[in-house]
Amino acid sequence: MIEFSMPVLMLLGALVILTLCSAFSVKYRDLGFYGAIAALILASAAVTLLIPALIYYTAFVFAIGILNLVSLKVIKSVIQGVDYGLVALMALVTLYIFTTHNLALILAAFVLVSVPTYILVMVREGGTNVEVGIKYITFMVLATVLFLIGAVTLAYTKNAFNGLLYILGYVMLILGLSIEVGVAPLHEWVPDVFTSADPIPMSIIASLAKIVPFVIALRILISTSNSLTVSVTLFTAVLAAISMFTGNIGALTSKEHARILAYSTVANMGYLLACAVVIIKPEFFYFALTGALLMLFANAVGKIGFFNAIKGEGAFSLTMYLLAFSFIGLPPLIGFWGKLFILFSLVKAEYFWLVALMVLNSAISIPYYLRLARELGVGWKANLTNFICVAVVIITLITFLPDWFFRSMEVIAQAISIAI
Repeated sequence: MIEFSMPVLMLLGALVILTLCSAFSVKYRDLGFYGAIAALILASAAVTLLIPALIYYTAFVFAIGILNLVSLKVIKSVIQGVDYGLVALMALVTLYIFTTHNLALILAAFVLVSVPTYILVMVREGGTNVEVGIKYITFMVLATVLFLIGAVTLAYTKNAFNGLLYILGYVMLILGLSIEVGVAPLHEWVPDVFTSADPIPMSIIASLAKIVPFVIALRILISTSNSLTVSVTLFTAVLAAISMFTGNIGALTSKEHARILAYSTVANMGYLLACAVVIIKPEFFYFALTGALLMLFANAVGKIGFFNAIKGEGAFSLTMYLLAFSFIGLPPLIGFWGKLFILFSLVKAEYFWLVALMVLNSAISIPYYLRLARELGVGWKANLTNFICVAVVIITLITFLPDWFFRSMEVIAQAISIAI
């Protein structure tokens, strides 16, 4: 007889609640919303019981998931109710990703986060946007294929080392990740999809959906690193630099708010991809992991706030400027701490030229983030958009003293370095 621990039973219970409520939400939409929240609460508690060190990571993911769910309240979807279930499933997988070392389950998590976005990207007020869906899905399928083949190849070389296969697997994994999250020059889908899709689904795709691909990529890369890693990381560093400049220059020259956010995402993904080069110095990997997660959270709350402001035709000016300052990297906001830990890890990895380019690109981003805040900023109104923006700003202020988060990531980094 198979015995399950309490946390595992809680996770299974969360999935059952989510499934049943999503099924019945076609007729009773609010059931999907409340079921999704209940599932997130149960899953968050289960993950914290399984690995206490994940409590801070869990809190951030839970908050981002709830904000994504609340954002869906402002749009009448053709899949009403089920959309809550899709977002909650993505959040559950994001919560779960650090709790397993099984490669099959890790790759399944990648697919489970990616596939719901195929549907969400087509959702718009009173209908569907099939054209943007086709373009997005085409790129995502290609990304998934490359990522999965690369991951499996790298895992194979861990037990039966082959230099050529390792380089092939490494390149395929990085290319798949780059297409998935929008790293230049593989970002062609990003500006068009961000501009054409409804702002609310895009706020989910640009926030929650970015976390798991990066976490999985970092886990696989650190656990399969070898003597060739020092050489092939230059490929990743060059891609990161290209993405920073492409994103920031593209945002500077764009006029549409959604297109500016699209290119800012390309730049942010470049900052995040830079973390992957730190695997050449495993003893400092936890600095990179801390910076990557804080940067992912900063990107998530910032995109939720700005996209909701676009949908609501503006939001309270103070919240817009604070989110802009976080993206720029002004202390003590969450974006500052994310960039600081990434820069520190790059210094330890002796990628000084990449440090200089990251600082330069942060300076380049100042004008368009301030313009975005100025153009979207309006007076205070008691509406859902402003309440969401206030909530995301509060999250950006939580990291006044990030030592508590850093210490928990040190424990997690040591755990995920185990071979998968």
